[in-house]
Amino acid sequence: MSVPVKEVLLVGFGAVGAIYSLILKRSGLARVTAVARGNYEVVNREGLHFKSRKYGEINGWRPDRLCNSVLEAADRPYDYVVVTTKAIPDVVKTSQILAPLLSSDYNAKFHQATYVLLQNGLNVEVDLYNVLKTLSKGEPRIISTAVWIGTNLQAPNIVEHNDFDRVALGVYRHGDRTTTVNTAEESVLLHDFGDLLQAGGSTVTVLTEVQRMKFNKNFWNVAFSASATLTGYTLPAIFRPPPEDPSVTYEPFVYPATADLISSYTITTLKAILEELISLGRALGYPDTPDGLPSSLVQSTIENTRKLHVKADSTHVPSMLLDARKGQPIEVEVILGEVVRMAKEHNVDVPRVETLYALLLVVQNQILRKTESGKR
Repeated sequence: MSVPVKEVLLVGFGAVGAIYSLILKRSGLARVTAVARGNYEVVNREGLHFKSRKYGEINGWRPDRLCNSVLEAADRPYDYVVVTTKAIPDVVKTSQILAPLLSSDYNAKFHQATYVLLQNGLNVEVDLYNVLKTLSKGEPRIISTAVWIGTNLQAPNIVEHNDFDRVALGVYRHGDRTTTVNTAEESVLLHDFGDLLQAGGSTVTVLTEVQRMKFNKNFWNVAFSASATLTGYTLPAIFRPPPEDPSVTYEPFVYPATADLISSYTITTLKAILEELISLGRALGYPDTPDGLPSSLVQSTIENTRKLHVKADSTHVPSMLLDARKGQPIEVEVILGEVVRMAKEHNVDVPRVETLYALLLVVQNQILRKTESGKR
């Protein structure tokens, strides 16, 4: 018996969205409609060009259907709506992006899909959940994720991808971070979507509780994406020694004259930031266990980051810094703002995270000012 093909709508056709649309179509189990906004014209005309160490060189690739807006795509029901836009609620909420699918007219005609949020940050599901709840279509079905992938756009329709894409899936349970058992219905839902990704070549882990994994993943972004964005320097500026061989050149590196201060103050402060996150995690109910929030995560995050960025070939630019350099809005609210708000709610002091948040608000404010000026 043949397996029914799933109707999938993917919203957000940047690098991450492009790779996951490719994966879903490769599965042979999904018919993919993709919404491309800024790059619609060039993708519609020429297709996407992939340069992937994992999936190979692919030229002129297209999804089954390409739309230039969610409104255009809202002409049929979907089994899954996959959201790969960055979560920047201070600019536009996810529910606003998906508004045509959440309208009374659409809901009078079609059933509601399961929503899959491939987005960085914490509490990215709340706004969508609240709007879905008002539709009186039963408990909203939202799959939340933690995603690890190395990909970027070299041009609006040229996607560079390394050799990995990994995603952890879990059901979003509103207001519940401590349930660690999937119901039979939740298990079927997660495996059904996970099977699509696995069949397409991705690495998938199905979780019984996803929020702690998202919290753990957010550790790195709070400490390292934020500090890189505020200083304007990539992480070798904190960890990498100067070249020993005169024939080898790279930058940045730690200048020896004040290297002891970087070690004494910068790295010590980064550890203290991560310790604040551990304290918040404990207040949220995450235990000090390997599958919870281990205290060892502080040291392992520092050491694993050091190992990557002492290397001469370290060229990685954190996505927040990359967005700031491009003059694009940064994910300050879902990466840091939510940490600050949850800490206040649970009476946990996070003064260092608050300081990072306060300073990044200035960066975001000026990006938004320039963006608005450019529209006039």
